[in-house]
Amino acid sequence: LFQPAVSVGNVGQLAIDLVISTLDMTKVGYFYTDCLVPMVGNNPYATAEENSMELSINAEVYSLPSKKLVVLQIRSPFIKNKYRPFCQTLLSWVKSSKCARVILLSSSHAYQRDDEQLLGSPLRYLLTPDLEKAVGGLLQELNWKEMEKVAAYPGINDTEKVLHIPGGGITKLLFTESCSKGIQMAVLLKFCSEGDNIPDAFALVNYLNEWLQLIKGEVNTSSQWKIPSSWRLLFGNGLPPALF
Repeated sequence: LFQPAVSVGNVGQLAIDLVISTLDMTKVGYFYTDCLVPMVGNNPYATAEENSMELSINAEVYSLPSKKLVVLQIRSPFIKNKYRPFCQTLLSWVKSSKCARVILLSSSHAYQRDDEQLLGSPLRYLLTPDLEKAVGGLLQELNWKEMEKVAAYPGINDTEKVLHIPGGGITKLLFTESCSKGIQMAVLLKFCSEGDNIPDAFALVNYLNEWLQLIKGEVNTSSQWKIPSSWRLLFGNGLPPALF
């Protein structure tokens, strides 16, 4: 199961858009919850006029049986104080559906990194203990950096370290709950800032592809991913040619 966290820059959601569009995944259902702001819109992955008027809502499920892959796309923010009920419902569904692994695509505020997190790649990962046993060695071979813990009380007590994911939405809660429930979960995240986050989404989905090889092709390029039709006006109309 792939799913996004509703986090800074909506990077996880944009990356999931690329996965669904590129793999031409089929919508198989909805994830009903009262924890998300209600919304409805046109088909974000329309390929022709015939399917452009299909309706989409705030949480939908897509499937690709050939890769044993299910994707949950979330399109609206959480209602206040509804994080925990949503996580409980989601993890209950994960267990009842017998999902082997969960991969959460997320992001975190770049400006709140500590000194250690400023070094090297802006991409990080986390693995629950159950998944660490299975794939931890592989990710180390890829030279990936695990999300660093930071001082609980900076400048006062630098020895006590905690997991801190500012701007990550439900990321930390979902990860810690998965650890306690024995669920195999990986979190892939990117440090970023609000703005045009399409480049961040490409970086995150390439990071995912480096591990799972969803599509074959040149590593770390955006051309291998199919951009969904809903991105055409994602940041408004383009500038008039007369201005150039």
